[in-house]
Amino acid sequence: MLDRQLGVRLLLLIGDTVPLPAPYPVTTALVRAQVTNDARTGDGFQLTFALGRDGVTDYSLIASGVLAPWKRVVLSVVFGALPEVLIDGVITHQQVTPSDQPGASTLTVQGRDISKLLDLEEKNDEFPNQADFMIVTRVLAGYAQYGLVPEVTPTTDFPIMVQRVPRQHETDFALIQRLAQANGYVFYVQPLTIGANTAYWGPEIHAGVPQPALTIGLGASDNLRGIHFSLDASAPVAETGTFVEPFSKSVIPIPALPSLRLPPLVANPTQARRTTLARDTGNENAGRAAVSLLAAAMNAPDAVTAQGELDGIRYGHVLRARGLVGVRGAGWAYDGLYYVRSVTHTITVGTYGQSFTLSREGTGSLTPAVIP
Repeated sequence: MLDRQLGVRLLLLIGDTVPLPAPYPVTTALVRAQVTNDARTGDGFQLTFALGRDGVTDYSLIASGVLAPWKRVVLSVVFGALPEVLIDGVITHQQVTPSDQPGASTLTVQGRDISKLLDLEEKNDEFPNQADFMIVTRVLAGYAQYGLVPEVTPTTDFPIMVQRVPRQHETDFALIQRLAQANGYVFYVQPLTIGANTAYWGPEIHAGVPQPALTIGLGASDNLRGIHFSLDASAPVAETGTFVEPFSKSVIPIPALPSLRLPPLVANPTQARRTTLARDTGNENAGRAAVSLLAAAMNAPDAVTAQGELDGIRYGHVLRARGLVGVRGAGWAYDGLYYVRSVTHTITVGTYGQSFTLSREGTGSLTPAVIP
């Protein structure tokens, strides 16, 4: 799909294991593409095509099988010369909407990112004497044919067989997510380039070079169609717990631990007023119990969120989820750096919109300026 006036192109690749440029009848039938990148729930896409019948037998786009379930799909946006991959995934759903009006019938396909292929088969397995990060690395190695490049952060708890044997009783994806949550980590698959993806398992990254700023109220520099901010003082949660000392059998309390999301993004972080009790630390050793409470602090929601939509053409870039971005023009309390929770890219002929959700731990900018 090409907007000749604005110079924004959408590249569509489809195939089995290796995606190739989509056939011409497929690209000309595409009327709308939507891609959602979400730091919590993963990435997905939806493509809508205009349908035309091949004689009286069937719709040619369906009969060809090029958009059949489990086909691999890569969607990229091109600003200038270099493509930026929005998603590398597989088709999981088809919807046909016939119409008696010429040219009004549509085919809509939906899909998830390539991590969906890790969620198809439940397994029973055990991993004696292996730390969580070793288990994750071993599981991801079985999916190298899909271009997955593991980026796994080490963990410190090494279970001994006589004390505990880690076991799997779910799909590989569910296992990796469970181990991530237990350590306060996240897991996601993010495209590196066409055909290659990073499989990241580790702490949420709140560092790095911020993306170009989202701007409101600054005249010709504006690139936002709208934005609103929300402060939920009850969102942060502190969790306390206890563990049993194995020799004296005494119960030792563990205080609530602070989140280790670094660096801080705000001058006035919202303090947790709610406290919950960890119910499963009593039978764990001191190290594992502390990791459980630290994970709870890392998994707690942020107090401040921002939602809005930007004009993709005026912005001139792809806003990436799971990274930092600056906001300017909203006042000191809500200006500054944010973590990008999710971005939904909506592309039709002549338009490119990006709706987003941002978050951080409180109010007050720590930086006097952000990257324009």
